Amino acid sequence: MVYNPLSYFLFLFITYLVFYLCPDHRRRPLLLFAGYLFYVLFNAVYLLAALIVVTCISYVCGIRMAEQQDLLSRKRWFLTGISVCLATLAIFKYLHGFELFLHDGLGVEGILPVTITSIGVSYYTFQAISYLVDVYLEVEEAERHFGQYALYLSFFPKLLQGPIERAGDLIPQLKRPYRFDYDACRSGLFLFTWGMFKKVVLADRIALYADKVFDNVHDFSGLALVIGIYAYALQIYFDFAGYTDMARGAARLFGINLTENFNSPYLATSIADFWRRWHITFSRWILDYIFAPLQMAWRNKGQAGTAAALLITFFVSGIWHGATVGFVIWGLLHGVYLAVSIYYRPYQKKLHKLLGVEKSRLLNWWQVLVTFNLVSFSWVFFRARNLGDAWYMVKNLFNGVSGVDAIFSSRGALENGITLIVIFIMLLVAVMKRNVSFSSVSSLPSHVRWSLYVMLPVAILLLYTDSNNTFIYFKF
Repeated sequence: MVYNPLSYFLFLFITYLVFYLCPDHRRRPLLLFAGYLFYVLFNAVYLLAALIVVTCISYVCGIRMAEQQDLLSRKRWFLTGISVCLATLAIFKYLHGFELFLHDGLGVEGILPVTITSIGVSYYTFQAISYLVDVYLEVEEAERHFGQYALYLSFFPKLLQGPIERAGDLIPQLKRPYRFDYDACRSGLFLFTWGMFKKVVLADRIALYADKVFDNVHDFSGLALVIGIYAYALQIYFDFAGYTDMARGAARLFGINLTENFNSPYLATSIADFWRRWHITFSRWILDYIFAPLQMAWRNKGQAGTAAALLITFFVSGIWHGATVGFVIWGLLHGVYLAVSIYYRPYQKKLHKLLGVEKSRLLNWWQVLVTFNLVSFSWVFFRARNLGDAWYMVKNLFNGVSGVDAIFSSRGALENGITLIVIFIMLLVAVMKRNVSFSSVSSLPSHVRWSLYVMLPVAILLLYTDSNNTFIYFKF
């Protein structure tokens, strides 16, 4: 299956129709089957096999930990489960990189029989790891019902790109009997459509221009590169946030509330604030399970210990995205941003007070502007095809305006006009202080509300482009 928003919608429609018509005791098994079928449709049976292995091992290890009174025995089962999850993640995340190294670096071919993809593996292994940690620390009780635990990992709306749900948040919802809720259904459909609009109309439209720059960086310099970088910053946000809204909207149809994963991240006033708003469930995961233990272990080292913990945490974040130098630099950049802020923070308020701007609105927008540019700069290493391209962009960011006309010249006047409108909508949505939600839309006058209901699907159908319709975060 070529996975895109429209195929997702078709799968969701069929699944919900069968789910709604089923008796309640059949609904959870149906959702479990739907999650596994969803994976099978990618024509990669090994992905489903990996999911089943992680599910079975982490389930058994969780039960065995709960049954042990001896701390050493609990630790053995805990380490067994964690090791299997990490090994599965490593194989699927990094085997393809090894394959490319053999082919491109050494010229060796035919070692691996197939090209390995890792769609969804990161997200369910992170969920399994968080479950094992919480059971080991006795934060959560071990789940005894295998079907409920399997559904916790494989619930199809969030299977491929998250959110990364904690067992204590999702499993109790999966156990509740389903009751049709008209308002929840309406809000779910709106949220799903709004997410599809973000992806199809906003992200995919601006991708036509971001890709033109990043795929041919040596044809551009100066302002043209800046346009490409800002375009990608908007593209990746609307692409990923669009999927999350679709996932949350789809889950709501089944009576499940998933965690909100984005909260106007480009309005953040600092890098720390950005990570409280961007990919929220992943941020919480790395902070709770990597940063917090490291900070506790190095608490006697003061600011240096906290800074070192941040560097290692975001180094791991970069490696999680991929075993390439670009992703490592991207992660380390954010680690450096945060580590520097540890030392700068004590002087920040004094400086603002000295300048008389501590409560100024201008200061707030200045901080937003600086944070957005720091984040956008880091996207260069995240998106560039290789380190050479990234370094070329960094060196030529302020070197003339070559290629600006070429970004738009390959498009017709109508398409460029539509894109300008789309960019305006993007900027408007990106800086909104309040996320679009069904409650905010439902409070609008009826003629405005229904105009929006009609315009969203019409815009999706009219502006749909099949040139870039897979989700960016599928590769992670």
